[in-house]
Amino acid sequence: MSITFAGLVDRAGALASGGRRAVLGITGAPAAGKTTLAEALVRTLARAGVPVAHVPMDGYHFADGELDRLGRRDRKGAPDTFDAAGYAALLRRLREDEDDLVYAPGFERLLEQPLAGAIPVPRAARLIISEGNYLLVDEPCWRDARRRFDEIWYVDLAQEERMRRLVERHVRFGKPQAEAIAWATGTDEHNAGLILATRDRADLIVPNTVLDEALDQVRPVTDGRR
Repeated sequence: MSITFAGLVDRAGALASGGRRAVLGITGAPAAGKTTLAEALVRTLARAGVPVAHVPMDGYHFADGELDRLGRRDRKGAPDTFDAAGYAALLRRLREDEDDLVYAPGFERLLEQPLAGAIPVPRAARLIISEGNYLLVDEPCWRDARRRFDEIWYVDLAQEERMRRLVERHVRFGKPQAEAIAWATGTDEHNAGLILATRDRADLIVPNTVLDEALDQVRPVTDGRR
């Protein structure tokens, strides 16, 4: 049976059936379309009356000052440049569903810095959608996060198109063309290989044909996102 965007909406909504809070993860390589899919699902589900919240993993980037201290700034975006334990703790708190309001950090792309307390998640939210690169990485700190998800979907996008979107995104957020290409084919591509190795652990593989449907739901806000 082919996977459609409408089918994904139904599957995501069903996770929170019965009133319980559920957490859906969306992963894939840089610029595969994770944010596009997450935002499209959130928008469509909200219109259908499903109380849903979007909590990206990117808010758990280490700040540049800490990356400098650790000597990791030249590979910003690698698994050990995130506070994986902090992310797992947030997911655990969301799953426990005991607080009237939970604040999650966001990420400002123009500054390329995390922003504390940027995303309010009210108790009414029954479905949390969180996207990020390393949700399926088989390392202790990331395994703890993995346990908090009901399902994790892997977004598959053809390499050539993904690379085009990735370079475009780097340029849009301030990198010169040559630097954007070097970063996309260097640091980002190394990370993409790590993420690809986790593909078989996903509960569902989302084909790139679905992304066009999803993109229609979020235009003009999103175009070629991660």
